[in-house]
Amino acid sequence: MLKICVLGLGYVGLPVALGISSKFETLGFDISKKRIEELGAKFDSNREYSRNDFNHKKITFSNKTKDLRDSNIYIICVPTPIKKNNLPDLSYIKESISIISAYIKSKDIIILESTVYPGVTEHFAKFLELKTGLKNNKDFYMCYSPERINPGDKTKNIKNINKIFAVNTNDKKILSKVKKVYKLISKEIVFSKKIKEAETAKAIENTQRDLNIALFNEILILSQKMNLNFNEIIKLAATKWNFIKFQPGLVGGHCLPVDPYYLSYIARKNKFRTNTLLSGRSTNNNMKDYVVNEILKCIKKNKLNNKIKILILGISYKYGVSDLRNSLGLKIFNKIKKKYKNTFFYDPFVNIKDKFTNIKKLKNFKLIIFLSSGKKYKPIFKKGIENNILILDPFNYFS
Repeated sequence: MLKICVLGLGYVGLPVALGISSKFETLGFDISKKRIEELGAKFDSNREYSRNDFNHKKITFSNKTKDLRDSNIYIICVPTPIKKNNLPDLSYIKESISIISAYIKSKDIIILESTVYPGVTEHFAKFLELKTGLKNNKDFYMCYSPERINPGDKTKNIKNINKIFAVNTNDKKILSKVKKVYKLISKEIVFSKKIKEAETAKAIENTQRDLNIALFNEILILSQKMNLNFNEIIKLAATKWNFIKFQPGLVGGHCLPVDPYYLSYIARKNKFRTNTLLSGRSTNNNMKDYVVNEILKCIKKNKLNNKIKILILGISYKYGVSDLRNSLGLKIFNKIKKKYKNTFFYDPFVNIKDKFTNIKKLKNFKLIIFLSSGKKYKPIFKKGIENNILILDPFNYFS
């Protein structure tokens, strides 16, 4: 009988746990007692799931390691951030593997979903071999299946996207178990025996997007410097059949600002200095300063005083989520708030201090700044224009 344990119940782990528990007995494990208490009460503070989504599930939640004892499939969905020096931080994976090492048995399956650089999965397989005396791909099976969760996206959800699954075995029983579980959280399972290649594939998915957004951010700034119409440029360029259209904006969250550093790190370990991987990072990180300068220029140009009432729209790292990790929008808000005390934000997905909720009082503001292209912000843009409020739309989302 299959019993699955999902370690880490954030934006990745919770969808995996809820999806699998529709059929299989599942333990949702997280070291955060608060998170476990919330989920036990059918409350998701990330606002991705409602109470009804927890109904009719074969799931229990725990922060006690002893509860992992009877599991035979372990799915690791913990964060892989970067340290202050931009080096990979694998401490959450190491902690998870250490916990698992006390409980794994013959024929158990361990699946890593966290974003890593090539070689990490095999490294921790060897760690488990040393800790347990068991052999990988014989006594237990260490696999890699990179997450493709897109928080806030209701169309590309966990059930209708393809899922890579890498495991170096021909054991039909193991593959059969994997198929039974992962077909519940995948449109199609794409199998591979090449774990390092699967790890690399995941990292380049987000690195590619980071680079493309950086290019469009640079074209946006160039257009402004040359007094050119950015939207017209993109509209004309998009008439070519192979032009790929991206949108400029603030790049934050846990993936895009992190993954290029993972690949760059392993490249240096292999005595290869990359020229392209990190080229988007400085551009995208500097968009915070670009927007702050645009705000200050706008205030100065319009001769507004220090008591001006300002509203900033969109402070989570992207529209539709409450996640503030690596959010440049939040950093912009905090910087402007220090200089202009009457600065507030509107973001329907975030609940922290200085949130503005009464849109009917919009006319009390002298300046409204749009940091997101979210559909809930478009009516506010129109209302701001109608009320002759000064509008700053630095990424041309609505202008």
